[in-house]
Amino acid sequence: MDDINLHYRFLNWRRRIREIREVRAVRYRERLKRMLRDGDILRYHGNSDEVGCFVAARPLSRRNRYFEVTIVDTGVRGMIAVGLVPQLYKLDHQPGWLPHSVAFHADDGKLYNGNTVGQQLGPKCCRGDRIGCGVSLDSDDGQLTVFFTKNGKEVGSVDILASPDALFPAVGMHSLGEEVLLDLNAEWGMEEDDGQMIVDSHEEDWGRLHDIKVTGTLLEYVGKGKSIVDVGLAQARRPLNTRFHYYELEITDAGEKCYIALGLARRDYPKNRHPGWSRGSIAYHADDGKLFQGSGVGDAFGPRCFEGDIMGCGIMFPRDYSLDGGDDVDDWDLDVVPKPSEVQNDLYASNEDDEDEGEDLEGRKVTVFFTRNGKVVGRREVALPVGGLYPTIGMMSTGEKVRVDLHPLSG
Repeated sequence: MDDINLHYRFLNWRRRIREIREVRAVRYRERLKRMLRDGDILRYHGNSDEVGCFVAARPLSRRNRYFEVTIVDTGVRGMIAVGLVPQLYKLDHQPGWLPHSVAFHADDGKLYNGNTVGQQLGPKCCRGDRIGCGVSLDSDDGQLTVFFTKNGKEVGSVDILASPDALFPAVGMHSLGEEVLLDLNAEWGMEEDDGQMIVDSHEEDWGRLHDIKVTGTLLEYVGKGKSIVDVGLAQARRPLNTRFHYYELEITDAGEKCYIALGLARRDYPKNRHPGWSRGSIAYHADDGKLFQGSGVGDAFGPRCFEGDIMGCGIMFPRDYSLDGGDDVDDWDLDVVPKPSEVQNDLYASNEDDEDEGEDLEGRKVTVFFTRNGKVVGRREVALPVGGLYPTIGMMSTGEKVRVDLHPLSG
């Protein structure tokens, strides 16, 4: 009976997610004037006497606090501005000119902070340069630090009185021929892996890749596959939330042993640990049908999975869980921490006391569920770590391949 109720809740969630998506499509809409957008390319579409401006559909957030613009063409004068503005900013003004806006201007290297008179901040920028803008979360006195980068290096910052969720990425242009490449999902300050990150296409979907090759939506294990430390790990860039609360993978090649695991993990999950083995994670393992939840010892859970099977994982958030504020778990005040693991297995144990420091308090409870070929296999209650739970896939034997759909319910 519980599984039947969960199935109906699952269907109700699908309908609810679509309704929320329709509402947000109206609430969050990008704005532009005297500009043309073609995919991620922005082009000036004026007569050089008037400013063109683009304002992104969504503000910055805890999980998405930085963006970049690459100058494709400086046009006649290279009067390109990159910065942050309020949602209803006047589109005939360069970012930084009006109150409550701040921007770095490529043509003179100056910072404009709510004023048409700028202050020198960094060097001028030209074709091929990459300009970045982001916010720092360190301040707790009501001020926000906005910083700017050029080609991956910080050039300067300014403190402003503003709330981050009221600041929208913006790009301004003011002369014929100006063109930029926009990346609203750029990362800043991410730790580099030790040379083992392998990326092909669709890399924007994945925040971490270790011994995994990406080709479109296909993930392929490229590790040694000799021992339990030869784990290949893929972790999505964004955590599950009330908007995108479920994902799936199809086993396209089981490889030698089908050591494939699908689950959820905290953002800083160890790269050489199968999902479910360490604290702050839970996963359904294809080779034995067991569920692993913060331990190297699994519990009998569901059927084994083979080539052609589709495995799914999702979160049923509480009914009173906030559905407002953009991307939900991207909210700036998320304040939950995970439950400690109750089981430890020496065979799979490593020095995890250091890895999991600070995870000894219980946070907001959610229900994680797993599916196989469209049918619910089972569920577990877990505590939500700070920052949420990220779709995480593990593989560990030669030849394993899976095809992943991170948003199967978003259509």
